[in-house]
Amino acid sequence: MNRIAILGPGLLGGSVALALRNEPDIEVRLWARRPEAVAQARALEVAPLVSSTLSKVISGANIVLLCVPVGAMEPLVHEMLPFLASDALVTDVGSVKTSVCRALSPLLKDRALFIGSHPMAGSEKAGLAAARADLFQNAVCILTPEEGITDPLAVSLARGFWERLGCRLRTLPPTVHDEVCALISHLPHLTAAALVNTVGSVLPEAFEFCGPGFRDTTRVAAGLPVMWAEILHSNRAAVAASLRTLIEILQNTAVALETGGSTAEATLEKFLAEAKRQRDVLQPCTAKPHAEA
Repeated sequence: MNRIAILGPGLLGGSVALALRNEPDIEVRLWARRPEAVAQARALEVAPLVSSTLSKVISGANIVLLCVPVGAMEPLVHEMLPFLASDALVTDVGSVKTSVCRALSPLLKDRALFIGSHPMAGSEKAGLAAARADLFQNAVCILTPEEGITDPLAVSLARGFWERLGCRLRTLPPTVHDEVCALISHLPHLTAAALVNTVGSVLPEAFEFCGPGFRDTTRVAAGLPVMWAEILHSNRAAVAASLRTLIEILQNTAVALETGGSTAEATLEKFLAEAKRQRDVLQPCTAKPHAEA
């Protein structure tokens, strides 16, 4: 019997529990620190064992999945070490990897297997109430093994776990992962927020006329501000670098618009054509719409 300990009953943790709760060879256990979160998880019957007692959830678990905010992972691992089996796999769902691996790898060395994971699945909605069993179907999950540190068995076990949930696996070093996610996840969130705030600052009445284009473009801006502020701060170097590049591109575009004339129009057309070319060759997403976390 495989025992899966999920620490954190939010959207991702709850979705993992829902996806696995009817599997005959898996026992799902769910931990939440707050009594009200435990009560909600029990009411929704997301797992047969839901508790705020860490030892009950961790003891005997084959896989421990950290679904708490990135900043809460290190202290939580300290708490769970006394109950952790030496052959257990510990992994996570955080969207920042360099700081997580730097903190957790030394803690878990010779104590358990560890590898960072990041399923590119989520939603602008948060919490257990938004969880769904098919959240990970066809989603990309990035594993971040560390050269010379990560046990190959950890890679194999993590790959099997996420594939069982329906993910497509990719592997990146932690630093490269953070650069990639800064560009394709964190920067888009900042851009969406900036677009909404620009309209609000210039002409708030314009919101009354929004169509699907504006709503689709800014959907991720509806995400939890506290959660996203932590994500952006945790990956601040890579996000700042990508943001500076975006600002430069926008400034050049503004100059072309202000210049006017046929040359400027040709420059804009070339800029838009290049964007369309690269957008058109993106692989279609077969999963249901989601916002990368």
